[in-house]
Amino acid sequence: MYLQRIEIPPFGTNCYIIGDKTSGDGAVIDPGGNAADIITSIRESGLKIRYIILTHCHFDHILAVSEVKEATGAKVVIHRADGAGLQNPDINLSEFFGAGAVRIVPDTEAEDNQHLQLGGITLKLIHTPGHTPGGMCILAGDILFSGDTLFSLSVGRTDLPGGDGRQLIDSINRKLMTLPDNVAVYPGHDRATDIGRERKENRYIKSV
Repeated sequence: MYLQRIEIPPFGTNCYIIGDKTSGDGAVIDPGGNAADIITSIRESGLKIRYIILTHCHFDHILAVSEVKEATGAKVVIHRADGAGLQNPDINLSEFFGAGAVRIVPDTEAEDNQHLQLGGITLKLIHTPGHTPGGMCILAGDILFSGDTLFSLSVGRTDLPGGDGRQLIDSINRKLMTLPDNVAVYPGHDRATDIGRERKENRYIKSV
């Protein structure tokens, strides 16, 4: 699988470009800004971007969506519980953090366990509410893109609108900690980790 990480300042958001090298089908996960850099990287990859997949609706994960969509013609995908927030600056926090009023209409409002196909790669969309009502992770074989649900030795914050700490921990324990230890975790911020390490060392995930 083709995989490239682009770190987006000033919040250190991780945008990922992924794809199937054989078919050339690709996706962008969480284009949170620096549209020109993302588009350049897409062109250098040679991938045809089919989807722009958003792990949740917060502004720092969506600011380059419109530009990337215009450049690629890709479909914007978000979980249905965050569909309204994607269109509401008060919920996606774009105005609060000075990014202007961002309103994006998704092409697909996904359901839990829905699958998307990139050539021979199957993407499983896993609803993991807690950071936001429609937070989701994306499982591609032995790679998990965890958004702001699970971080290296940490978890997503729950003090923003729609956050729920108990729900977040429940999502992680029921839906992510059931994955094999060798599943690599690529989060929405900071460095990569794996399920085995988080199961053993993450002090948050077993609390309620």
